[in-house]
Amino acid sequence: MGILNLTPDSFYTRSRVIDAEYLTSTAGRMLDEGADFLDLGGVSTRPGAENVSTNDEIKRLLPAIKTLLKAFPEAFISIDTYRKAVAEIMLNEGAFIINDISGGKFDQDMPDFIGKYNVPYVMMHIHRNPSEMQKLPLDTEVLSEVKLFFEKQSEIFEMKGANQLILDPGFGFGKTLSANYRLLANLNELRVKDYPLLIGISRKSMIYKPLDIDPEKALNGTSVLNTIALLKGANILRVHDVKEARETVDLCSLFLINTTF
Repeated sequence: MGILNLTPDSFYTRSRVIDAEYLTSTAGRMLDEGADFLDLGGVSTRPGAENVSTNDEIKRLLPAIKTLLKAFPEAFISIDTYRKAVAEIMLNEGAFIINDISGGKFDQDMPDFIGKYNVPYVMMHIHRNPSEMQKLPLDTEVLSEVKLFFEKQSEIFEMKGANQLILDPGFGFGKTLSANYRLLANLNELRVKDYPLLIGISRKSMIYKPLDIDPEKALNGTSVLNTIALLKGANILRVHDVKEARETVDLCSLFLINTTF
């Protein structure tokens, strides 16, 4: 899943889309490099990010999805939003997946909506909300809390008719550094009902802070942790750098095919 940020304040500057031409060229490159999905986001959810209104989010996303599907009509577009109103508009425009950082917690209408249309839905775990998530982050209790969240929320969505769920532990979203690595080390234990696991660790602080670098230099570390994630059971990688991630997927797949456990 290739990341395309339509925000001016995303933590990784090179992921910010500056105009339609840049959007099209970047998306085309990602698809050529092996992206299965393109994830469009109109709201930054980094710690301390400014709130964006529903109308502003729609204004960012609508022309972008129109541009992408005109240029690449066969592309599978994911919309990174926690708002049902935004999700509905984007699905009507041709989006394929809804990627919700709150797992249905921020908008109480989301479970009914996803259940009604039964579209692929990424259910991410977040502790508190983006403006407060790092004030009292989860630590030793992270595994039990994330697993319980997946169990409860998947049941809620299933009762509404949704069964194309994708689970995302939410690396960096209200977790300490050690909690993030505990999630990674025990990834397969978080699986619920064999739903796919999506991992989003690309260039995040759990990589660049221990290495004392910045996000711009965190590609190698991203590939290392993506490798671990795949070997621990990850099914989808959400990344800024598609070429390197595709190579990681291909080599890990070859390794796993030839490994007897």
